[in-house]
Amino acid sequence: LRPLRERGQRIWRIAVVGLFLGALAGCTSLVVNVVGSVLWPALSGETQHPLRLIQVFLTFPLGARALEINSGVALALGCVLYLATGMLYGMLFELVLSTFLPHANVGARLVACSVLALVVWAVNFYGILSWLQPLLFGGRWILDLVPWWVAAGTHLVFGWTMALVYPLGVSR
Repeated sequence: LRPLRERGQRIWRIAVVGLFLGALAGCTSLVVNVVGSVLWPALSGETQHPLRLIQVFLTFPLGARALEINSGVALALGCVLYLATGMLYGMLFELVLSTFLPHANVGARLVACSVLALVVWAVNFYGILSWLQPLLFGGRWILDLVPWWVAAGTHLVFGWTMALVYPLGVSR
């Protein structure tokens, strides 16, 4: 029974640590997007809501009407949903890092997390959302309104943060 108990403890540790580190990485990713949205008018001349990414993110559960939300509880809940998604992906990143690169240096973790982040982005955007959002909600808002480079960059920031904070979750 000992190997079974140890495996169960490992799974529990990966889940808890992944949730925590994923929340940190999600916060970092969200902050970078807010700063990017604030700076966007200086670069493009077009004004944009600081939580534009959250507005678009909310089109998955709410459809087109999410693009009209400019304040209040709905945007706050959208941020919570965004961070919860980051927490779930944090478990995936923690599983990969702790299984394949438990003692790797920061450079190796950055490379691995960059690859994993881009794979997650490609699968989510082009393998799942491209058909699921139109099927469920009648539009492709996430794919159409988030430029590919913003989406990929958001996922890279998440992955880089996971690579950098991974040592926080390593038991000593």
